Amino acid sequence: MNGDPEYAQEYVDVDGGRLGVQVYPEPAGVPGAPVVVIWPAMGVRARYYRPFAAALRAAGLAVVVADLRGTGASTPAPSRADRHGYAELADDVGAVLAALKPRLDGRTRLLLGHSLGGQAALLHLALHGSGEVDGLALVAVGIPYWRSYPGRRGIGVLPYTQGIAATAALLGVWPGWGFGGRQARGVIRDWAHTARTGRFPRLDGTDTEAAVRAVRTPVLAVSVDDDQFTPHETMDHLCAKLADAPVTRERYTVAQAGTTLDHFTWVRASVPLARRIAGFVGDLPPR
Repeated sequence: MNGDPEYAQEYVDVDGGRLGVQVYPEPAGVPGAPVVVIWPAMGVRARYYRPFAAALRAAGLAVVVADLRGTGASTPAPSRADRHGYAELADDVGAVLAALKPRLDGRTRLLLGHSLGGQAALLHLALHGSGEVDGLALVAVGIPYWRSYPGRRGIGVLPYTQGIAATAALLGVWPGWGFGGRQARGVIRDWAHTARTGRFPRLDGTDTEAAVRAVRTPVLAVSVDDDQFTPHETMDHLCAKLADAPVTRERYTVAQAGTTLDHFTWVRASVPLARRIAGFVGDLPPR
């Protein structure tokens, strides 16, 4: 597509299904290049990130993109029988890292999450440790806490998010009506909890908020201009939870991108952002 590199489609088995993983060719002339593992936004297929993968590879990084459970090449499809939530998404990050381990040994590893994928990546580090990861990049990620939205926007966010959660609970699955694609009710439940309370839910009996505060992995946190779902303030709310992590907080602006931006279209205008991410990776302590 538009000259973007093709990828090898692979799969990682998880409980009751499998995760689709797209492995891009190594960047030319960079032996042992750092590896970026991308986790997408809610309902967004891994293949959407092909332009971003091309920009990262041009910046000297190896790229892997995983489909979130139930999206794209990952199974099972969300249904009334599927109750997975944030805990399983965090586990899936670990499953992919474990499957990639032979190709990651000795190389710098960066988890990069967009929106829900960023929450999953962060929760993996909080719940399962950071020994296999050298850095975390969060792009257009935020806690959609209704009180953190600027102006009067939050007044609409609260009933909107809780209405989606009520519908998912009633139907047993979120059908994807105008938002987020088809999703398991557990994912919607946990997402709506963050919107209502500004806090991550307890997962498998763990105080997730305390676990997030204890994360020490270096973080690059980038919010995006004109993001309709996670404006800058929601990223600030998330970063405030990272009490022990060294956080580099930045904004990706329309001026930097040279075009209009929003929660999704930054992917197709990501060359300057990819260079910044490569710079962040280059500053990480060597493994």
